[in-house]
Amino acid sequence: MSAYIVYVRDRITDPAEFSQYEEMAPAASVGHPVTPLAYYGAVETLEGAEVEGAVILEFPALADAKASYESPLYQEALKHRLKGAEYRVFIVEGVEG
Repeated sequence: MSAYIVYVRDRITDPAEFSQYEEMAPAASVGHPVTPLAYYGAVETLEGAEVEGAVILEFPALADAKASYESPLYQEALKHRLKGAEYRVFIVEGVEG
């Protein structure tokens, strides 16, 4: 069953740190079966706190999504994201077709 990692950016707090994250994060996807479905396109917040940006990544299974997020390369990039922006990130399983 497919799984999705959803990154919701609330705000950038340190542009220099966030820039480091942007440079490092794409390399973390290499070797993982990921399909980007949405990548910082136009966002219209319908409910809740204003969303500044969002990314939705599709993986074949929950284990693939977790492996990508927990990979050493992404964890190194994550250090810069945590210093550079406020996010909400979650994994959700899709429905069986």
